[in-house]
Amino acid sequence: MPFHRHNSSLVCSLLEKCDMLVHLLYLVAFALLSACGKDNSSVSAPPSFSETEDFIAAADISSFPEIEQSHLVFYDEDNRPADFLLLLKQRSVNTIRLRLWVNPPSTHSSLAEVSGFAKRLRQRGFGIWLSVHYSDTWADPQQQHPPKAWRGLPLSALKDSVRLYTQRVAAEVKPEFIQIGNEINHGFLHPVGDIRIQSQPFRELLMAGIQAVREVSPSSKIILHYAGIENAGWFYQQVAALDYDIAALSYYPIWHGKNLDALKNTLEQIHHTFGKKTLIAETAYPFTLGWSDWTTNIVGLEEQLLPGFPATPQGQQMFLQRIKTIAQKTSGALGFCYWGGELVAWKGPQATDGSPWENQALFDFQHRALPVLSVFKGE
Repeated sequence: MPFHRHNSSLVCSLLEKCDMLVHLLYLVAFALLSACGKDNSSVSAPPSFSETEDFIAAADISSFPEIEQSHLVFYDEDNRPADFLLLLKQRSVNTIRLRLWVNPPSTHSSLAEVSGFAKRLRQRGFGIWLSVHYSDTWADPQQQHPPKAWRGLPLSALKDSVRLYTQRVAAEVKPEFIQIGNEINHGFLHPVGDIRIQSQPFRELLMAGIQAVREVSPSSKIILHYAGIENAGWFYQQVAALDYDIAALSYYPIWHGKNLDALKNTLEQIHHTFGKKTLIAETAYPFTLGWSDWTTNIVGLEEQLLPGFPATPQGQQMFLQRIKTIAQKTSGALGFCYWGGELVAWKGPQATDGSPWENQALFDFQHRALPVLSVFKGE
């Protein structure tokens, strides 16, 4: 709310004080909601796969437990303090994707944190999509380092580690969706599971994880996740004989090209060639090329944008609407997931180790909900 700062009359002074008082009451109410009822408000059963199969509108908010510890206040579109999770639910996000690391350097993205957060999310009625990295840190096409405790193990022992760990994870969380690896273009658990060296060990490691899920959480749908469009058909040919449910792709214009028709065509080809449902597992787009903290942003140049989709709140909304439309109109596609929606500059404006994703979040630099959230609604 705006503060009236005219001091020329008693009336204006009183208006200012009233305005400040109303704003303070909003903050107090929000704090009480967060402290006393954050796990009990808007409690409903999570959607089953049959309910979300028509369309999955997901958000990856893996860093929210860390951000929450900073007591950052998020706001709705009308600039009122809002419960972050309740706001997502009210805007029709139906599934939350969470990354999981084996033995991370802190508690963040650990099984203890993820399992606890998943329980909170289920109380809010979200489905759970687990992205198991099989690493102690980020796993992606550029790095697939095995957990420190598993390094140097031969294939047989590594398969046992994958099986036992995946059984534990799947049994504890029982996610609606579970990825065996994250962006595994070149395999995972390198060097043993590097598909560029030898494909059979890679497949055996994947199968160990797949079988573990089938044994302890048979209702979970298993995802294999490839980053990008190029060579996606080749990758899914390598895993064609494996027992999984969904082929998922990441799509970011900065890394995966600026041809949205190619994204649609690739999803269709995978579905028709391999008989698998598909998902857009990760995507995001900037609402500005500006800065909020002193951390270098991933996207910051005009040439990194899609033609016709400016880095504005409306351009971000248009981009995600196009992604949603592609998922809705592509045979076999189940939906999409927006990555990093929570990654505002939560460490403050002076941070040099803050958020490189601040301008692609679902909230602006004042932590206010952006128009892009309206895209998650059905229709």
